[in-house]
Amino acid sequence: MAPVIEARDLTKRYGAHVAVDRVGFVIRPGRIVGLIGPNGAGKTSILRALLGLAPYEGYLRVLGREPFHERAALMCEASFIPDIDVLPGWLRVDRALDFVAGVHPRFRRDRARALLGKAGIPLERRLRELSKGVKTQVHLALTMSIDARLLVLDEPTLGLDLIARRHFYEALTEDYMNETRSILVTTHQVEEIENLLTDILFLDKGRIVLDTSLDEVAARYATVAVGAEQLSEARALRPFHERRSPGATVLYFDGVDRAKLGAFGDVSVPSIADLFVAKLSSGPA
Repeated sequence: MAPVIEARDLTKRYGAHVAVDRVGFVIRPGRIVGLIGPNGAGKTSILRALLGLAPYEGYLRVLGREPFHERAALMCEASFIPDIDVLPGWLRVDRALDFVAGVHPRFRRDRARALLGKAGIPLERRLRELSKGVKTQVHLALTMSIDARLLVLDEPTLGLDLIARRHFYEALTEDYMNETRSILVTTHQVEEIENLLTDILFLDKGRIVLDTSLDEVAARYATVAVGAEQLSEARALRPFHERRSPGATVLYFDGVDRAKLGAFGDVSVPSIADLFVAKLSSGPA
């Protein structure tokens, strides 16, 4: 199947500042991709380019379309949840459903009502009468009810409590995802979505540090906690990162035979958060 997103030499400049520096990546149908990076890494600039909200340099196709010049057609097949509340406070919840139904041909009102009902949100309430977390849930319900091939999420669960965040991600995987749809998500709550992702894109200072699948992470990367008496021997296997822990040094390896590492202790696969810190400390792959 054709890629959902294909970027080559994607660049975004703000005057002399290069926010995105010749980035290239491909996202296939049926994948949930985490775009992960520190503040100022260029994540928002990439999302704005993908959604046709800003011009850019380089090659970019989203659902087969050039997003900046074909944005109207693109957004009939894509949906976006930003990290800010964009719904006016005077609007009633049921009127918000009417509005989205009127502007988006793929909006499923029945789906939105079911999600709002599950969250216990009254349709007659005005948005200004709702808490920040409940308003976020309204926005999520509206966006997730669009039958889109691509869903872009920018810190989608800001303002939600732990239970609401868990329900959102459950709905995302159980009710939205299938083999033809794709999700691109940015979040600082990496631990919460690690088990949902199929792929990761690590971004730092406008460049991709790592672009890989979670299957490849499990096959390629390993950590082992090494005591002081074996540290020199373990370092001879050339770890790309290390950090101190109580009573040991945790070494990070890329592509090293696990049988060799097992001689120094228990070998494990690093979490996405730990791998992110390690890769940003060591530089591009």
